[in-house]
Amino acid sequence: MVGESLIKLDGSSLTLDKAYEIAQGASVGISSDAKERVDRAQKYVHKKALEDQSIYGINTGFGYLAKKRISEDQLKALQLNILKSHACGYGQPLSIPETRLAMALRLNVLLIGLTGVTYDLCQALCDHLERGITPIIPEFGSVGASGDLAPLAHLALPLVGEGMVFYQGNAMEASEALKQAGLKPIVLQEKEGLGLINGTQIMLAVGSLALYEARELIRKSHKVTALTFEAMKASVDPLHPNLQSARGHVGQMIVAHEIIKQLEGSYLTMECVEPLRVQDSYSLRCAPQVHGASLDVVNHAIQIIETELNGATDNPLVFADEDLILSGGNFHGQPLALAYDMASMALSEMGNISDRRLELMLNPHMSGLPAFLTPDEGLCSGYMASQYLSASLVHECKHLANPSCTDSIPGNVGIEDHVSMGLASARKFAKITHHVSTILSIELCVACQAIDMREAAPLGKGTSLLYELLREYIPMLDDDRIIAEDVNKAVEVFEKI
Repeated sequence: MVGESLIKLDGSSLTLDKAYEIAQGASVGISSDAKERVDRAQKYVHKKALEDQSIYGINTGFGYLAKKRISEDQLKALQLNILKSHACGYGQPLSIPETRLAMALRLNVLLIGLTGVTYDLCQALCDHLERGITPIIPEFGSVGASGDLAPLAHLALPLVGEGMVFYQGNAMEASEALKQAGLKPIVLQEKEGLGLINGTQIMLAVGSLALYEARELIRKSHKVTALTFEAMKASVDPLHPNLQSARGHVGQMIVAHEIIKQLEGSYLTMECVEPLRVQDSYSLRCAPQVHGASLDVVNHAIQIIETELNGATDNPLVFADEDLILSGGNFHGQPLALAYDMASMALSEMGNISDRRLELMLNPHMSGLPAFLTPDEGLCSGYMASQYLSASLVHECKHLANPSCTDSIPGNVGIEDHVSMGLASARKFAKITHHVSTILSIELCVACQAIDMREAAPLGKGTSLLYELLREYIPMLDDDRIIAEDVNKAVEVFEKI
């Protein structure tokens, strides 16, 4: 057992929160009602494989080679061959959490009972998860249709004793890991090789974890933004609920409410306190509109992802009760790619506006405080360079936010003539999320310095807790020091809030 909690997969009830728990090490089991569904579809596939009719991926070749009929005595070899031939990834391996989640997601698809694999295969995949046998999956190789063929082939190879894995902290051949774990390789039956690799579970795993972090990032951003309001002695009028309800966007209303909640009891809310300006810069005044729009996009992306977590993405799909095997395109990653690309733009803009608030605090013409919040202008440079770091991250986010889903490149002799590039979208989104967390951490650090220099008091009930937490790690800047150390500590604090 890898984790303490147990999450039972059934093909229908997986959520983003459960997916995150699995990635972090929660133990995985199979729901008791899944076996009947899986067995029924597998028996149907076995029967159809021996009939005269050509059925894609069961007794035919793959892609352009689907016109080639495969003889009965080669049906199992066909399934092993597709794993070997499609294991064509390159680059650094996916992280352990990403790979664990991808394994669980593929298992969840198989348990829907529309793939036609054996229950033994499902159990073997679950056993690998529980024993901590983690396939080494290179980051490059997927074009996002037919799903994540190459990386999923790397995921599947250890089940048959092939490929490389991480096991007990070491990289080793899968055959050796199975031996040490007391497991045996399986022999693939009809359709099982294709059933393991035809789907979106790699892009889904990478993107799901990034979305979880993005949701948390936005929640934390309310607190940081509220602290910057206090640091800049900003007007709270733009946060008034009447303004938000007059426009009606849900995300905007939530963001304004959360910032106001953090500022409860703050000096900014006292009638005797005049704000620094009648109207503040847009990065403060329009925070509910900008952050709220990002929140709406991320929440929409989560809806898409939670549908996909329990969706059948194989091809063909097996409907045994209706005596149907249908070839289609459920493997296409476009829903995910679009969701990740939109979320990438949403998060990138959160980094952009955070950097602008950072600049306001460092700019003496806007803050009314010493330039760069330095304790000794001229001799000391204060937090000048922190904005350089922020700007460099914002710059990279803007380039990463260019969509991947609009850059389809055809392949497979014209058969796969439109693809999603969904894994590229997911990987870029994950990187943007990490960058924006750092940008907001810098804003947090600098806001506390501005508050100290302004001697702003009292702080809000929420913002005071955040200020005190940061000051446990980073003292007020009263002389130049290595600012990278402040940033690293601020990132630690941001992770805790």
